[in-house]
Amino acid sequence: MKQLRPLTITNGRLVTPDGLRDGAIRLVDGRIDALGGVQPHDGDEIVDAKGQLVTPGLVDFGVFKVDKPAFHFGGITRAALMPDQSPSLDLPSRVSYIAKSGKPDFWVHPLAAATRGLEGREIAEIALMREAGARGIATGRQWIADAGVMLRLLQYAAMLDMTVVTHAEEAALVGGAVATSGEIATRRGLPSAPAAAEVIAISRDVALAELAGARLHFRQVTTRAGLDLIRAAKARGVLVTCGVTPAHFMLSDLATVDFRTFARLSPPLRCEDERQAVREALADGTIDVVASGHDPRGPEDKRLPFADAEPGMAGAETLLAMVLSLVRDEVIDLARAFDLVAAAPARLLEVEAGTLAVGREADVALVDPERPWVIQSAKMEATAGNTPFDGQPTQGRVSALWKGGVAVSA
Repeated sequence: MKQLRPLTITNGRLVTPDGLRDGAIRLVDGRIDALGGVQPHDGDEIVDAKGQLVTPGLVDFGVFKVDKPAFHFGGITRAALMPDQSPSLDLPSRVSYIAKSGKPDFWVHPLAAATRGLEGREIAEIALMREAGARGIATGRQWIADAGVMLRLLQYAAMLDMTVVTHAEEAALVGGAVATSGEIATRRGLPSAPAAAEVIAISRDVALAELAGARLHFRQVTTRAGLDLIRAAKARGVLVTCGVTPAHFMLSDLATVDFRTFARLSPPLRCEDERQAVREALADGTIDVVASGHDPRGPEDKRLPFADAEPGMAGAETLLAMVLSLVRDEVIDLARAFDLVAAAPARLLEVEAGTLAVGREADVALVDPERPWVIQSAKMEATAGNTPFDGQPTQGRVSALWKGGVAVSA
């Protein structure tokens, strides 16, 4: 799918790394040709943005399922797929297949399994998977408990100049827990683990990354103490980044009081103080990425007692609206919002996208930031609507989307 005709989007508010600027953007041969004070050329297709935001297509870092209609609804043009597939992405042939699977109107960037079968014991053929299209290495939903294996993995990744994406929960402490230890879990009788399980995992893995000189990304950091460790590591020059999903800055463990399994997540929801710590870390730049954590689960996984349900949420369709709520709450500005959901993930994946800049790939969205809508799990485009935001009124919708300059949604 190639862009056959140049496209100029006029009368837009362009969201750039430097902030908002009024103007137009011209897309030619799948790339951004010019932006700002741009006039359409003869023969251009012209789209009037009518004052809407013109933004980069979102880059969703760390999803568990390729769910194209849901991604397009949410303005997402690329996603990094976690290796927790069936079978896991621990062979070059599987990585190669996934890397081609979404094209041409959606690009999937596979993350290679760190260990064979994601069992945390034997390091997988990472170099061969990089050649097959892997854009990073991931431990999956699990933490690698063996420090020796983790150190060798980080050393190998440093040699290959690849980022390791890890799950931050000390496995022996978490066990079969489904909630964070505290008043809510105690009152509801839920198996729980201390929030310190995250802190201990981060502390060890930061130390190992520093020793190996490797790039390490914590897919989700959800505690005040864990975020303090990330801040301190960055200040020392450790090559560490971290992310979070909207559930952990929008919800606390109060969302679990009625045992609704849509709020059964991994890591579990935290107390209100931890939620506020996440919002502070978004404001001060400690958190680098906000991702959807897209993991649609059907009734067979969710219509169960809370302790028996599988964790996960369908997040692609609500990612943009939840991040725009941070802008309305004046936690962050628009430039920072799109750095979190587009530019920073693109940097981690080392792809030429995520930013409105001349020469970048023409993955562009038109966004109406004020458009109201109600999140309804039964009407979601995802294969399952297991969202903890079901029934919540919100604002901000994508009205048009282009992948490589070609319209894929309107």
